[in-house]
Amino acid sequence: MGILDGHFTNGTLMLVADLLGSLVGYQDEKSGALFHDVHPVRGEEHHIENSGSVAFDFHTENVHHPMRPDFLGLLCLRQDHEAVAATRLSSVRDALPLLTEGQVAELRKPQFHSLYPTSFTRNTEGPRPSAGPHPVVFGPAGRPFIRFNSHNTRAADPGGERVLRVLTEALESVCRDLVLAPGDLVVLDNHVVVHGRSAFQPRYDGRDRWLRRFYSLRSTPLWAQRMMRHPRVLPAMADIRGVV
Repeated sequence: MGILDGHFTNGTLMLVADLLGSLVGYQDEKSGALFHDVHPVRGEEHHIENSGSVAFDFHTENVHHPMRPDFLGLLCLRQDHEAVAATRLSSVRDALPLLTEGQVAELRKPQFHSLYPTSFTRNTEGPRPSAGPHPVVFGPAGRPFIRFNSHNTRAADPGGERVLRVLTEALESVCRDLVLAPGDLVVLDNHVVVHGRSAFQPRYDGRDRWLRRFYSLRSTPLWAQRMMRHPRVLPAMADIRGVV
């Protein structure tokens, strides 16, 4: 079918991304690639990124970045052999009613830091830098947003760590698992829905699970546009860290 043809797929995904906002990439991630092939890579089974096959818990895409994607798209090109790998989705607006007012108030405090994802630090040495302090929950009480990565977001004190665990449990309790079939496309609001992946067993036979990922951003600040090397690729973090 046409949707599985590489050229047609990218053109269609670009159209979807541009209807939502603008298709973008990140200079630090995969050298600014606009489309990411998500599939297991031998030797990277335990990586918490798109090359792994272990469970990948709930996260906001590019949690560290001041210009996080507004929307994230995932197109399934091929299922895993057993058709068990699930894309896991959970909304902060479903989860927060399970928390107390005090716990939500803690999550709204700018007391959290998020490490840069490993996909942004593959070519760097030393400890991964972090972004913050920032709140995990923000926005109007009736329409909250989330900035969270269960692997990379940490609090400054034990109380903050406890409320992150409570949030994770609430997100798990309202989670929906989607086993995508070839041709299925899911588009997420990256400020409301966190996502993850269940574990699966790769065979490395050329028929493993394969998704294609893209990002869409509603608006890029003028100062960032003038720093971009490519019209769709956001500047490196080393150039913009601390600006926003």
